Amino acid sequence: MSEVDAAVRTLRDPATIRARCASIAAFVAAGGSEHFTLDRSKLDAVAQRIAALTRSRFPELQIPYHSRWRHFEAGGVDRKGELDAKLAGRSHIAVARARIDLTLVSVLLDAGAGADWRYREAGSGQSFGRSEGLGVASFRAFMAGRFSSDAGDPYRVDAAALLKLDAAALAEIFQVHADNPLVGLEGRAALMRRLGEALRAQPQTFTSIGQPGHLFDTLTHHPHAPRLNHHHPQPAPLHHHVQAARILGALLDAFSGIWPSGQLFEGVPVGDAWPHPAAGGEGPSAGWVPFHKLSQWLSYSLLEPFEWAGVQVGGLDDLTGLPEYRNGGLLIDAGVIVPRDTTFAAQPRLPSEPWVIEWRALTVALLDELAPRVREALGAPALPLACILEGGSWAAGRQIAAERRPGGAPPVAIESDGTVF
Repeated sequence: MSEVDAAVRTLRDPATIRARCASIAAFVAAGGSEHFTLDRSKLDAVAQRIAALTRSRFPELQIPYHSRWRHFEAGGVDRKGELDAKLAGRSHIAVARARIDLTLVSVLLDAGAGADWRYREAGSGQSFGRSEGLGVASFRAFMAGRFSSDAGDPYRVDAAALLKLDAAALAEIFQVHADNPLVGLEGRAALMRRLGEALRAQPQTFTSIGQPGHLFDTLTHHPHAPRLNHHHPQPAPLHHHVQAARILGALLDAFSGIWPSGQLFEGVPVGDAWPHPAAGGEGPSAGWVPFHKLSQWLSYSLLEPFEWAGVQVGGLDDLTGLPEYRNGGLLIDAGVIVPRDTTFAAQPRLPSEPWVIEWRALTVALLDELAPRVREALGAPALPLACILEGGSWAAGRQIAAERRPGGAPPVAIESDGTVF
């Protein structure tokens, strides 16, 4: 393995995310940041808020994972049951592929919607905004075969269909018009096309049709099992265990090239990873902090499709908290992360700004500090971070934002291209 390959591998390791974020947090705590100070005395109150909200939402503490599948439950509609009915009669592997197809394309379309956008679901008559709206809209598009090029097999995603998606098609899917604007529409469409290109370029993983659900085969089947074609794969013995970090690694290996951030390390796309002088580390990747927020959100969202297919996912807490505007907004609104400039919210910020990089690194590090406090408050010492996020910190970020600002907007506006945030 070359030095560059080893460095890229390091930047794709969730342990690196954790270590580099902790390094930046130590830098801020020591007074080295021109952007932030920390007030850790308020962490206990934040943990109590998260715990109280978790108990109110899940009184029996049967807390599901933080996952795109929660958004498919919006409005109390059993959309998973609807999909399962359409997939009845397929093998459990084929069902797993379809669920992964849906999850992947829906998560990649899930960057912030903006406060003014809504989606009206015809079947339920309900209207949804933000992440729930994006989730329901993408679910309905999947059920309508909008991501499949084969009318005879609508419940799938394939490269040919993605390559044809443009902003006009997404505008139709998301009901976008002058009075219902969605931020980052062009960015989302371009991301879908780059996803199609990545799927088509890796037939050894995604078959000749470029179906993302074949990640299931890659991660669970023994190697060297021959595949005849995508309709009739050669049966291969399943691995019934997979590590969460391996799911993330497979996603980053397959799709790091689709991110539009332009972040390259020695010419290799590294996606949601950024240079920062306090990131620390050793070797060629030193001074870079990875987050891989959307890829980790996708990894969390794939836990259930693997488990529903009988595959146990281990090492859940190897993944990190998600550095996005709800978790990060909670920490600013609660006074744990304190911007030095009181006019910090005056202008939208770019993901590449040191201010945003530090805010996101602090969010990851502080979620790790909050997790044991939340477990103690709930009396649930084994609660995975994925459930704390769901219970949890993300909902608390939305809650405190609604208390502080009309419309519940986050404390920081990010100039989004429809991908990182």
